[in-house]
Amino acid sequence: MPSQPLRPLGPSLAFAAQLLLGIAGTFGTALPAQEEKPRPNILLLVTDDQRWDAMRCAGNALAITPNLDALANDGVRFRNAFVTTAICAASRASILTGRYERSHRSTFGTPPLREDCVVSSYPVQLRNAGYRTGFVGKFGVGTTKGDPARMFDSFAPLGPGSYWQKQPDGSQRHFTDITGDRAVAFLASCTPDQPWCLSISFNAPHAVDGDPQQYFWPKAMDTWYADTVFPVPKTMAPEHFAAQQPFLQTSESRTRFLWRFDEPEKYQTMVRGYYRMISGVDAVIGRLRKELQTRGLADNTVIVFCSDNGYFLGERGFADKWYAYEPSVRIPLILADPRLPDIRKGTTCDLMALNVDLAPTVLDLAALQAPKHYQGHSLMPLVRGRAPVDWRTDFFYEHLFHHKSIPKSEGVRTERFTYLRWFESDPLQEELYDHQADFDEVQNLVHVPAYAEVLAKLRTRTDALRDQYAAAMPASK
Repeated sequence: MPSQPLRPLGPSLAFAAQLLLGIAGTFGTALPAQEEKPRPNILLLVTDDQRWDAMRCAGNALAITPNLDALANDGVRFRNAFVTTAICAASRASILTGRYERSHRSTFGTPPLREDCVVSSYPVQLRNAGYRTGFVGKFGVGTTKGDPARMFDSFAPLGPGSYWQKQPDGSQRHFTDITGDRAVAFLASCTPDQPWCLSISFNAPHAVDGDPQQYFWPKAMDTWYADTVFPVPKTMAPEHFAAQQPFLQTSESRTRFLWRFDEPEKYQTMVRGYYRMISGVDAVIGRLRKELQTRGLADNTVIVFCSDNGYFLGERGFADKWYAYEPSVRIPLILADPRLPDIRKGTTCDLMALNVDLAPTVLDLAALQAPKHYQGHSLMPLVRGRAPVDWRTDFFYEHLFHHKSIPKSEGVRTERFTYLRWFESDPLQEELYDHQADFDEVQNLVHVPAYAEVLAKLRTRTDALRDQYAAAMPASK
């Protein structure tokens, strides 16, 4: 699919869109109902550990993703979408709340999501405004008992566990297909007089860490990619791994690399399994789109697709995610709104989009004003081709999970540079990369005099954003 630039709407369409998006009302209330059509239904699809480039529409000729490609052709694909924390628990909390990890403070091993985060989450806001809300799949966010019932009219969490689930008749069914079954059941239970939002979180293509096979796919994909030879990342070469910080050479990322990618034949087997799982999700997305058509819902259902973080497929000698490097933080993101004019469909956007933007985007679609403490921004102006002049040109990255083999980090990703620091290292270890000259992030520029000014600015920017998001967390009572 050829890339197309963002183009402004014509005057009449722009005026109509402004009527739909006018800012009014108070926290959590609907904006004035000036639109002629009913509020749209919203289908939010989130995969687990899917790289930004693991789709054919993203330029990967080896990926078999016809339904994601069709979705991109019907909407807008964001080529520079990122997560602010590359770990599923924290990222999913950011998707739910529109806040950075340092503000919502939710990841593995932390207390349940705070009350202020629950009440301002997009599903609670939607329910308060009359939407029927549903959830299917991997929830992945720690909550107090009863909180999911406050968020969702229908809550069907699945897993984690084995990808093969025994059915009442004794047969085995894949987790991804079961997720599709539950989603179809939700659609069947909806009524024409109430708009709905269904959030689907696939567990795929997440590996089963404790199993030697690692990747498990639906049987329909058994022969897919059988003859495909996936290219090995050039930074997987031993010399690149040897250049890593010593504490990264013994980190969890290296441990999992040895589970999956340390031998040529194993590498091909594992990566084929990873892509088969993605193709399995793609098939379910196609099934859901057909279901929407059959039920007469397609013309008024907005579909948003993304992943909770990126994924190393051997880059730097690593597996999994966690760090601020490009394969870990960059994600796929597509938004398909059937109400868009044809000129906007099949286009791409190069401006920065984040996981914290999803909650305000969902509320914007429902003509709701986002809570004032949301730290993301609605993507709908970008989708409609009317990007604000002050749209972000950088974002703050952080990873605060307590794990002896996953070092904590923070930094800033700009349109050109990535700065990160391992803030618990002693002495402090820092890295700086220039994406224009070095997309693979091989040359650390921290000690290069020509980049001293850039380094100083990004250190200061990191400090400022860290303190800003930390201050947004309510004081403990």
